[in-house]
Amino acid sequence: MSLPLNLQPDEASPYWLNKGDNAWQLTAATLVGLQSVPGLVILYGSIVKKKWAVNSAFMALYAFAAVLVCWVGWGYRMSFGDKFIPFLGMPNVSLDAHYLIERAFLGYLPNATMIYFQFVFAAITLILVAGALLGRMNFLAWMLFVPLWLTFSYTITAYSVWCPVGWLAKHGIIDYSGGYVIHLSSGVAGFTAAYWVGPRTTRDRERFPPNNILLMLAGAGLLWMGWTGFNGGDPYTVSTDASLAVLNTHVCTATSLLTWLMLDIIFFGKPSVIGATQGMITGLVCITPAAGVVQGWAAILMGMMSGSIPWYTMMVLHKKIWFLKQVDDTMAVFHTHAVAGSLGGILTGLFAVPKLNRLFYLVDDWQHYIGLFYGIHTGRTTAGFKQFGIQLLGILFVVCLNITVTSAICFLIKLVVPLRLAEDELQIGDDAIHGEEAYALWGDGEKYESKLNSVYDEFPPPTKGGEVQMA
Repeated sequence: MSLPLNLQPDEASPYWLNKGDNAWQLTAATLVGLQSVPGLVILYGSIVKKKWAVNSAFMALYAFAAVLVCWVGWGYRMSFGDKFIPFLGMPNVSLDAHYLIERAFLGYLPNATMIYFQFVFAAITLILVAGALLGRMNFLAWMLFVPLWLTFSYTITAYSVWCPVGWLAKHGIIDYSGGYVIHLSSGVAGFTAAYWVGPRTTRDRERFPPNNILLMLAGAGLLWMGWTGFNGGDPYTVSTDASLAVLNTHVCTATSLLTWLMLDIIFFGKPSVIGATQGMITGLVCITPAAGVVQGWAAILMGMMSGSIPWYTMMVLHKKIWFLKQVDDTMAVFHTHAVAGSLGGILTGLFAVPKLNRLFYLVDDWQHYIGLFYGIHTGRTTAGFKQFGIQLLGILFVVCLNITVTSAICFLIKLVVPLRLAEDELQIGDDAIHGEEAYALWGDGEKYESKLNSVYDEFPPPTKGGEVQMA
């Protein structure tokens, strides 16, 4: 029996290529890309004070572009290429057409698809780091930070955890879609960089209202829906496990948002929109390392914990611990990504189901991927404790690596350009840095009131054309 014409292999569609898998992988990658551009561009640009809207959004946009050039230049091969040293691949370009159309190291996909898919993950990691630095980092310093951190931090973590020959991967760590590689890394790196860059102005730290909460919600919505590709694309195939990962992602996220919301109402008396957004993010982050390898009820429990434990560290512990108060983490990425990412990795070590890991990894020795609770239940307690220990080892490795490398990078950049903006630039914001502003509003973001409907006598003088002069 012969295959239909559209399924028969040819030069453009070799025998190893699965057209359905390839189509979904490109779609999933684009969904993840949309989380960054325009998702986080919009979210960052709207959640900050008006005078920082352009700078914050542009930090995200620049990182997205810069990471892609570095990724095809050397980053992808360092993360997933031939072994160079035990925790890093050999630097090499990924631009040759012959290489790009060959089969990737996993799945039934060409290298070009895999490079694109992995790029959007690398890009969003740097953009998440930027969240801790909004409102005061020298843009020239940020331009240097992005390629350096991608090269010397991200590639090491990605190779160690995700590359089949990476040392943590060979030990059996479970990181379904980036709880360690993306979220824990960005949370620790962002917090460390925030320490070295220094704080915002005292006035900004005391009062930093969002300039547009509705746009912030639009960015948050793109982030949430884009996670369908974030977690649904990591089996590298259109499988039942991909479907499970997508559903678990949204169930955990919704539960986390509602949990955070309830805590805000109980303790502060008001349902905070920004708080709900933080709960959404912690839910997305927490389920990421476990998305396709846990039961639906576990996703609910993870959502309850991701909506409460990071809430407690942010709203209670942060105000009590002296060191945490000294570091100005603008978007609280330490709590939303480092704490929530670590929590997700730990809970994965408890709730991971061996048979679901078999569907995800599709390897013969899948039995060793087992959560502690299932190890105790099935009489494989030693294996369960081993998996739990590996999850903890991964956290320790990522934390130590990012504190060390990020600190070294900040020190090197400081030798070339200041990490923090000058005081006059900090007072003015976007106009001083970029010569551009986000909104054409009267005054410094104040409401414009017409004399015809105001108790105030002051009124801006008309121009020659009779129009009101706008600032």
